Amino acid sequence: MERRFGIVHFGFGFLLILLIVVVCLGMQQLDRQWTQLRQIQDTLDAQTKTMAQLSVAIANGPPLNSLSANPSAAGPALAPDHGDVFAELRAAEKQPDFARGDWFIDNMGTKVGRITPMISTDLYASIVGAKVVESLAVRDPMTLDYVPQLARDWKISDDGLTFTFYLRRGVTFSDGEPFTADDVLFSYNIIMDPKIDDPRDRAYLDKIKSVKKIDDYTVVFTMTEPYYDSMSLTGGLSILPRHFYAKYTQEQINENPGLLMGTGPYKMRDPAGWTPGQTIEVIRNDRYWGNPPTFNRLVFHEVEEEAAEEAMYVNGELDQFAPQPEQYVRMLKDNRVMDHSNHYEYSTLLSGYSFIAWNEQRAGKPTRFADPRVRTAMTLLTDRQRICQDVYLGYATPISGPFSNNSPQADPSIKPLPYDVPAAIKLLAEAGYSYRDNSGVLEDAAGKPFRVKLSYGSGNATFERVALFLKDSYAKAGVTLDLDPIDWPLLVKKLDERDFDAVSLGWGGSIESDLYQEFDSSQIKDRADNFIAYSNPDLDRVVRLARKTVDTEARMKLWHEAHRLLAQDQPYTFLLERMSLRLIDKRIKDVQQSKVGLNYVNIWNVPIPWYVPKAIQKYAD
Repeated sequence: MERRFGIVHFGFGFLLILLIVVVCLGMQQLDRQWTQLRQIQDTLDAQTKTMAQLSVAIANGPPLNSLSANPSAAGPALAPDHGDVFAELRAAEKQPDFARGDWFIDNMGTKVGRITPMISTDLYASIVGAKVVESLAVRDPMTLDYVPQLARDWKISDDGLTFTFYLRRGVTFSDGEPFTADDVLFSYNIIMDPKIDDPRDRAYLDKIKSVKKIDDYTVVFTMTEPYYDSMSLTGGLSILPRHFYAKYTQEQINENPGLLMGTGPYKMRDPAGWTPGQTIEVIRNDRYWGNPPTFNRLVFHEVEEEAAEEAMYVNGELDQFAPQPEQYVRMLKDNRVMDHSNHYEYSTLLSGYSFIAWNEQRAGKPTRFADPRVRTAMTLLTDRQRICQDVYLGYATPISGPFSNNSPQADPSIKPLPYDVPAAIKLLAEAGYSYRDNSGVLEDAAGKPFRVKLSYGSGNATFERVALFLKDSYAKAGVTLDLDPIDWPLLVKKLDERDFDAVSLGWGGSIESDLYQEFDSSQIKDRADNFIAYSNPDLDRVVRLARKTVDTEARMKLWHEAHRLLAQDQPYTFLLERMSLRLIDKRIKDVQQSKVGLNYVNIWNVPIPWYVPKAIQKYAD
């Protein structure tokens, strides 16, 4: 009996072993098939890239610089007179450890509400859009010169009023449809359509009189008058595919947050399918006309809390981190962090500035902040120097207006107002505010306490400290500050509806800032960016004159005059400009300094020269 049991057991064991062998052989066969399929797919991808590059090269006439055996190293022919948009990327490709692949993981730091180009007005949508949508020309971060992108060449008339662009041939959008002059005209016309919720871009483009198609690959922009930054309006126009966006009505575009398609090196998996709350990912566009991008995928998280974002970076879940000063100083001393990090500190005009904006009109009626004495008093109650030292640990500098202290647009003779409580109380008294019954509470003539709600984006622990600091400072004059931290999409809605007392925000900077968008009285209506209803005819006159003054020296004098007017009026309490602090994972190579900070500017649609050597790549598709 025992022997019979043993034979049966042996038989089952033999069958089990045989089954395992069969399964293993099957798995090996599947692995071989998968490897073969992957090799076939890689070959097809390489052929697609090569064909796209050959198509562009043939269509544009001159031969490729040198189409090597490595198709990913090749690029299209370039306009000889205007430089090379791929110069930094080509230099990176020559490095001995250069490789394509891996993902770049970043964090927005807030909830993103929409990425549809025409209706997206914030920094976060611009970061995503810059990877997907291209323009005719773009600034080179290393030289600040405009270099060709979708245009292969251009010509500017002697009077500066006519810009003729000669477009690249053979370029397609990510779905394979060709790019032509019709897409340029469509991109301009859809922005200028008053039924599209895009007053901000319309304000920029109001200097353009017309855009005309000469043929499928030639377009002419005509300006209404000279404008100092005409190249940014014409060459910098984001080019959208007519065949894709024309499928939607204006109402559908206004209501759809996730319509994004372009000619760029990356694309959305579903150009019409993103909705708020989904992780934002852009993937390599294998139909891209230019040098293929270095990373296979760019991923943007939306973690708002500073501590959580820091933990993600420390754990290797993010590839870069823009820490707050307190975090930065602490992390520099942490060997766990610095073992896998490079750090960067730099000042750039692109950093912009932070401010508190005082709403001068609400529900059609003037508010207390319509009085410049009240606005000035609020600035006098703001100890900006101490905020820079105590909260930003010296990595920030007070400002006196909308220009960087390092910009030639700023009048160096204008200094930030001092922290002066007695002077603030005196101004408020002149404006009709007083203390009654020794209560220490400031009241207006009707006995209503001076109370203001400050709205700002939630999740920023550093600004929470600033807000508490402001609350204490204003209390010294009897002003009550109520803090109102809210999610970014809701804050944007408040701005659009002008439904706030005061708001703290930041404007991004540029090589030379144009104040028309934020402060001209024409930009109050239609949800444009003068959301505080500030109006000063003298400022309107100066800004409009500066915009059409081509001579640089004369224009700077006008910007100085605008600076003085804003310093007198204090429509904003201009807070500070910050130094940029950055930690970047050491596996990311070719990170270099440029004239605007680093050689990858996340809001510019320039090629990313950063890469990860093959041996240390973390992610695979």
